[in-house]
Amino acid sequence: MIWSEPTNFELSQIINGSKNIAVIGASSDTSKASFFVMTYLVGSTNYKLFPINPKEENILGIKVYKSLKEVPEAIDVCVVFRRPDALDAVLDEVLEVGAKVLWMQLGIRNDAVAVRGTSSGIKVVQDRCIKIEHARFHGGLHLAGFDTGVISSKRLK
Repeated sequence: MIWSEPTNFELSQIINGSKNIAVIGASSDTSKASFFVMTYLVGSTNYKLFPINPKEENILGIKVYKSLKEVPEAIDVCVVFRRPDALDAVLDEVLEVGAKVLWMQLGIRNDAVAVRGTSSGIKVVQDRCIKIEHARFHGGLHLAGFDTGVISSKRLK
């Protein structure tokens, strides 16, 4: 079996059909991408988030778990902010807990892990930002970028 890029329809199904999301490699460091993405997901979605990081206790008021195995609920999507060489072990844990999707964030890909995950029956997304994809499917992203509603080329009346 080979891995293939998910279609827009498949991405939409993941975004719109998921409830519980684990953020593996979550960080309270405000300069990290995982913090920025979690901030968006907390403020703009109805997902229940489960940050995963053995060195953190609490991020954005949300309890942090040391591993996926500690999460008390079923996980739909595991969003990963880890180096590609750490993804084999991440996939092992994702499969062990029965998560449906392994989502490697923007800039992260590991084709061998993607093939193994797909062969094991889960959906795998590589090198995409869940924040951007959520915004794209919910009207917050346009051809010119994010629609913040703050800057406009329209003249004020």
